[in-house]
Amino acid sequence: MSQEDNETSFNETSFNETSPIEKPLISVIIPVYNGQDYLEGCIDSIEKQTYKNLEIIVINDGSTDNTAAVCVKLRENYDNLHVITTEEKGVSAARNAGIDAANGVFLTFVDADDRLRPKTLRVLYDCIMRTGSDVAGCGFISWQREEEWETFLREKCRIGRPIEYTPSEFLKEQLLCGNSRCWSKLYRRSVIGDFRFPEEISIGEDMLFLIRLLPFLRKIAETNYPGYGYFQNPAGAMNREFSSKYMDQITCWEMARDEALKLDRTVGVKAASLVIMGIMLTAGKLADLPFFERRKQKEYIKLCHEKLKEEMQIPGAYKELPKGYQLKAQMFLAMPGIYLALYHMRKYR
Repeated sequence: MSQEDNETSFNETSFNETSPIEKPLISVIIPVYNGQDYLEGCIDSIEKQTYKNLEIIVINDGSTDNTAAVCVKLRENYDNLHVITTEEKGVSAARNAGIDAANGVFLTFVDADDRLRPKTLRVLYDCIMRTGSDVAGCGFISWQREEEWETFLREKCRIGRPIEYTPSEFLKEQLLCGNSRCWSKLYRRSVIGDFRFPEEISIGEDMLFLIRLLPFLRKIAETNYPGYGYFQNPAGAMNREFSSKYMDQITCWEMARDEALKLDRTVGVKAASLVIMGIMLTAGKLADLPFFERRKQKEYIKLCHEKLKEEMQIPGAYKELPKGYQLKAQMFLAMPGIYLALYHMRKYR
């Protein structure tokens, strides 16, 4: 279904900002690790929300910079902000601690280096109320510089009428097509229940949380309103040098495929193509390493090659790949060492 077909003519100024009925509490869960340079901007964007009944839960996940001091300052400035300090256990454990502490009727997740447009939570809440959905999501924009963010805030954004999905429809039309993020969404607390983020993997944990939640949802709504500002952090997990943890890029999609097939047996080919893409992304990370460092990772190169060979045997998986990935997969399958060397040379020449 086309989002344009459902676009309404009103813009973001159309919302009535006053209401005689107090809105239910929304818990905003923010995990942070070494976020001293970003956290204040994130919190400021949340405190400026036009939806006012909020509690903000910051989980300081063992930061070693001045994040703790920033948290103390913020807690003094905002009565609705709570700080939980934990040992460094990763973003999943931090989010789980936030869920456990949350008192809201609704929950949302914001990363500490990201920001929200002022009306984002109001739009998402309104989306849930209008559609009777359990989860509502919005679009996002990527930004790197403050001037980009300020320009974005000055833009008038239309709020399209939300599109509604059954869990199976959302799986096929959204999650397996790239909308696998846990952030930029508002959740009814009641549907999350005992569900928590998987702490055993470090990449793709948000996608697994969402896909495991799908069978227990009645309806999901999505609007193309670009309410979430995703900061392209050069120090982010996806930009770091290869380590063994990066193999989770493959593991998460293998686990996701198992969950997807429980919900809809027709998505096997698409899921296999996504596993292949995960393998090639991991191979690309290995190729980034200098030659002598790459030689130390032979076991992971071999594992990627073996997994690719297995997935390429699934009928239809190769054809489902984008053209660029088809070429990459063919080359890595035929000559893994040469492919990695050429990839490295092309990127760093």
